[in-house]
Amino acid sequence: MSTRASSPSVLPPFPWVGLLTLAGAIFVSVTSEFLPTGLLPDMAKGLGVGVATTGLLVSIFAGTVVAATTPLTTLTRRFSRKRLVVVVLAVIAVANVLAGLAPSYGVLVGARILGGAAHGLFWGVVATYPAYLVAGKRLGRAIAITAAGGSAAFVLGVPVGTAIGHALGWRTAFVLIGGIVLVLAVVVVVFLPPVQHRQPLATGEIALPLREDRSLRGVILLCAAILTLMIGQNTLSTYVAPWLTGAVHQPAASVPMLLFLFGGAGAVGLVLAGFVADRVPKRGFVAMVLAVMASVLVLALAVRSTPVELVAFAVWGVAFGGVPAMLQTRMMRTASPRTRDVAGALQTTAFNVGIGGGALLGSVLLDTAGLGSLPVAMILFLAVGLALAFAPELRRFGVRRLALAD
Repeated sequence: MSTRASSPSVLPPFPWVGLLTLAGAIFVSVTSEFLPTGLLPDMAKGLGVGVATTGLLVSIFAGTVVAATTPLTTLTRRFSRKRLVVVVLAVIAVANVLAGLAPSYGVLVGARILGGAAHGLFWGVVATYPAYLVAGKRLGRAIAITAAGGSAAFVLGVPVGTAIGHALGWRTAFVLIGGIVLVLAVVVVVFLPPVQHRQPLATGEIALPLREDRSLRGVILLCAAILTLMIGQNTLSTYVAPWLTGAVHQPAASVPMLLFLFGGAGAVGLVLAGFVADRVPKRGFVAMVLAVMASVLVLALAVRSTPVELVAFAVWGVAFGGVPAMLQTRMMRTASPRTRDVAGALQTTAFNVGIGGGALLGSVLLDTAGLGSLPVAMILFLAVGLALAFAPELRRFGVRRLALAD
């Protein structure tokens, strides 16, 4: 008699090619988003406007992402995920070419709005794509792989794009990144597996309105946690250069090296998150956030010990480097299959509002309370965000305590 039926089930092969393709698409998209940051003086000179006016391009892009992500993701829920990735990458490519060819500042603003809308929809789709490619037990590793594309954009893509812009002109840099995005769209066509993202109804089942899905409350609560955590992180990280020189007393010449150390440490944290998120997701997430808080506290105490400061700064980078990927993994596990697309869009909006809100809060604190207030605000926001992330668990724990007391 055959025993094949009783043999243990085998997991399907891990979709390395598809996930690396998504990581490549994220790399070029994030590079195109932040390309202006290193080229603002060149762009201002070429367009005949002030640097501050040119800097508004970054805010306009981010604002468009926030405004467009959820509506566009909701409107396109019925469309193939793979086709949407291809179309959106093509639009991002066109937006970058238009930016490079823009004859005036107004046309450049229009190109960045187009790119921002496409970028928002792009994240609304790719944030959920790994959840359709892999089983839940391997989701953390899958999300860490795709998130590596964003990290690589900051470490490699934006600096290289800036160098090209300085050497060949900012317009050439935009046109070139547009061409590379188009190449990645072709790579997606060839290598990214299609997925079935729409959940079929069982016989006799009636489709309920999305607002009645039981997981939606958890999704919204987790978005509040993401928003709070990102405000905390960006309250300090946006102004990390002046804080390092003014409060931590590091020489200005060492700031580039420290930022490179922070970026490399973040990459290590992302790799670590890929393992932790699938093995001890809750305890791992708590440990990472607490490590961020502890390392920033050490830096804020201004111990005047360079080795201690370097270690604390590296720990901050490692710990927070894995936090966004773990939040995304938690979101995909919290959302039901039918709410994943909306959850991905809301998550993207929360991240972007948190980034902008943290920068704004940091600016206000700098003008009113000084550099020393930034780490205090960051630690407080991280503590609140951590509590929000585990509010359901804390509530259940409180109920059990009351039941035992009775």
